[in-house]
Amino acid sequence: MSGALILRTSGLTLLMQTLVVAALFYEIANKAGHWTGGGDGLQGMTVWPVFGLFRFDLFGKTAYLYSLGVLFVCWLIMRTVVHSAFGRSLMGIRENLARMHAIGTPVERRKLMAYVLSSTLAGISGAVIAQTTSFVGLGVLSLERSGSILIMLIIGGVGQLYGAFIGVPLYMIAQDRFATIDPVFWYFWIGLFMVLLVVFARGRILGILARLTGRSGGAS
Repeated sequence: MSGALILRTSGLTLLMQTLVVAALFYEIANKAGHWTGGGDGLQGMTVWPVFGLFRFDLFGKTAYLYSLGVLFVCWLIMRTVVHSAFGRSLMGIRENLARMHAIGTPVERRKLMAYVLSSTLAGISGAVIAQTTSFVGLGVLSLERSGSILIMLIIGGVGQLYGAFIGVPLYMIAQDRFATIDPVFWYFWIGLFMVLLVVFARGRILGILARLTGRSGGAS
């Protein structure tokens, strides 16, 4: 239902609307503390052994391998979607919305389907976090979490299938290093890094790698 309302907008307005929806759900979850645990969250959950054989223990590596398996399945599904006719139509909508309207593509329906698909992946991610940590807090709905995810995607390269695989570890490494160097103002250095990346790195990290690969390939 939220997608049908949010997707009536575009650009910066669309971005702000998604953040507003996250903020609304945050407040709803906070008010419904008797179900969600409020600020304390839901704790002490017990996860069944995987296939009834492998105890779900992070230190026993079961949780890690389970998360890796879920990631691989989701990546495989998304790779199939991206290279399908549906995925090509989404690329066309991103590149030239007017042209896609002109050739009769159901643009609004395609955008809504993409929204639902992305929401499904976000839900799977939240479920895996809950399983591996045995805890669900309000932080998963916070504006800070939404902003961090956006930064990770921008670093890797927006619209790139492999962008998250590069953006997430780079962001985590940068966060750790900047927090060590400057524990108080480490967000400033993250912001400065983002500004430099946007200004000087067209296509972000994947764009840089693609250009380097193209140059080396041309030279050889």
